Amino acid sequence: MQYKPHDYQTYATNFILKNPAAAILLDMGLGKSVITLTAIEQLIYDSFDVHRVLVIAPLRVARDTWPAEIQKWDHLHDVTYAVAIGTATERKAALLQQVNIHIINRENVPWLIEDSGIPFHYDMLVIDELSSFKSYQAKRFRSLLRVRPKVKRIVGLTGTPSSNGLMDLWAEFRLLDMGQRLGRFITHYRSEFFQPDKRNQQMIFSYKPKPGAEEEIYRRIADITISMKSKEYLTMPALVRNEISVQLSKRERNMYDTLCSQLVLSLDGKEIDAVNAAALSNKLCQMANGAVYDEEKRIIPIHDRKLDALEDILEGANDKPVLIAYWFKHDLLRIQQRFTVREIKTSQDITDWNAGVIPVAILHPASAGHGLNLQQGGSTLVWFGLTWSLKLYQQTNARLWRQGQTDTVVIHHILTAGTIDETIMKSLKEKNKTQAALIDAVRASLQGGSL
Repeated sequence: MQYKPHDYQTYATNFILKNPAAAILLDMGLGKSVITLTAIEQLIYDSFDVHRVLVIAPLRVARDTWPAEIQKWDHLHDVTYAVAIGTATERKAALLQQVNIHIINRENVPWLIEDSGIPFHYDMLVIDELSSFKSYQAKRFRSLLRVRPKVKRIVGLTGTPSSNGLMDLWAEFRLLDMGQRLGRFITHYRSEFFQPDKRNQQMIFSYKPKPGAEEEIYRRIADITISMKSKEYLTMPALVRNEISVQLSKRERNMYDTLCSQLVLSLDGKEIDAVNAAALSNKLCQMANGAVYDEEKRIIPIHDRKLDALEDILEGANDKPVLIAYWFKHDLLRIQQRFTVREIKTSQDITDWNAGVIPVAILHPASAGHGLNLQQGGSTLVWFGLTWSLKLYQQTNARLWRQGQTDTVVIHHILTAGTIDETIMKSLKEKNKTQAALIDAVRASLQGGSL
């Protein structure tokens, strides 16, 4: 297929060419892969600036999306690649191939650098989903940081750089510019821009930005960062967000409130125990969805309110395809027991969904949140159970609400009234303010560069 780039795509490609370190914050559907591959092709064959490129991506994106993009476009026909996934033997065989680009999933970065026995000889690095390197304590971050000085060009791609707040940005930009803009040490970054928030006498649980910190952080990273929103550069389909509230019975409400207040609930002779705040949040989410695991991982049914609401949605869809997002495994099992659904897990599932042969599909945001194009198969998404992760929430929504979607996208959220569901929904909206602030602060202007 002939590549006819939009102006914003040419702008983003040129930005990569001009900046040895570049953070490209592209909203879902803007074509970040072809933008980056176009820059790689020019760096290899026009300027001879790079010779070997390593692309790090989520597993499904590494396996499906990047190879498909290279094969799709005519101007990339000279670019050779190998995908290093699978067993250690299969990965080594791929990495030993003499090609322009090696593509590997992010989970295998420590193996590549520390255990593969293959010298790290790449002069360009592309991190697809830069936000997955936001933890400075993660092994993948520490491993990559060790070899970062060997790389003369690096590109970080993501649509959600700070999904959980500004603290995320340090590790991401530490990889990009080796500490030039936000400092070489997390302790210095934290002390300069943040102050303790929630704490007791002995321990600090969270931090909040100091006055003026956000603006100063954005100013420091603006020269190597561009941001583009889909709604500014594409004709996006109409989007309708709908919240469907279900009510607990008095008995169900008492069970929920008992666990919430006492952290222990006795149910049908089985004990449900929440040992801390995180465990309590998890248990309350389960109860809001309609079932809970006991201490022996057995499923204890609580209610069918969300299943009833889902049935109404499916009936009201009038045979239009519906995609369901679930969170807990017992959500999946209970939905499968009541409805005929097919889980989206394999490349064939994706193909069949887009071909319109799956009436009702179900997927988990953590396994299908990145890089999957599902907009051809339907336009209705139902959140049966929410996630605290803004990144997974936005990425999952963008599987349907993206360029190429021809129908109005309807996103239903089934919320159990008076429960943690409402808190999560509010939290996602509030986190989006921080996310939007970063995006707005470094949004690209085609005429004048970064703002």
